[in-house]
Amino acid sequence: MSTLKGKRILMFVDHVYEDLELWYPKLRLIEEGCEVIVAGPEANKVYDGKNGYPCKSDAAIDDMNESDFDGLVIPGGFAPDKLRRDQKVLELTRQFNESEKLVAHICHAGWIPISAKIMKGYKCTSTPGIKDDLINAGAEWIDEALVIDRNMVSSRRPPDLPDFCKGIIEVLGK
Repeated sequence: MSTLKGKRILMFVDHVYEDLELWYPKLRLIEEGCEVIVAGPEANKVYDGKNGYPCKSDAAIDDMNESDFDGLVIPGGFAPDKLRRDQKVLELTRQFNESEKLVAHICHAGWIPISAKIMKGYKCTSTPGIKDDLINAGAEWIDEALVIDRNMVSSRRPPDLPDFCKGIIEVLGK
């Protein structure tokens, strides 16, 4: 039996999300026994990934409460640039961090924790394209496939997904 059975995970989605960065962790966490809720700006709406793969949201971001979840996994792509303008997204991200729950981000997803102003003092990684943004937000950027610092898990890009998911599972299992 999985040690993650009964854990609830929130993921964000919007148009132009990175397909693999949403679907790989979602399916991997379901395999581990987690319930994964994908929330978008609207409930039950289909959002198209960067590579055309659709994802239907389970819920609306505005209806989500951090207290109902054990962790947050943020896929990359260009969706995070849009989502970081949503105050509820930033509030939820801050709440997960303040509660010392999992906050996982990959590739461009680091934009959301940057805008939530939670990166100061964390070690992390991302796509090199937002390295300067993370450093300017007070993070120590490390060019590795997986960086775990306390409750935060980060990876660079889709080829790092196996390590990213191992890191998520490790932090959730603590």
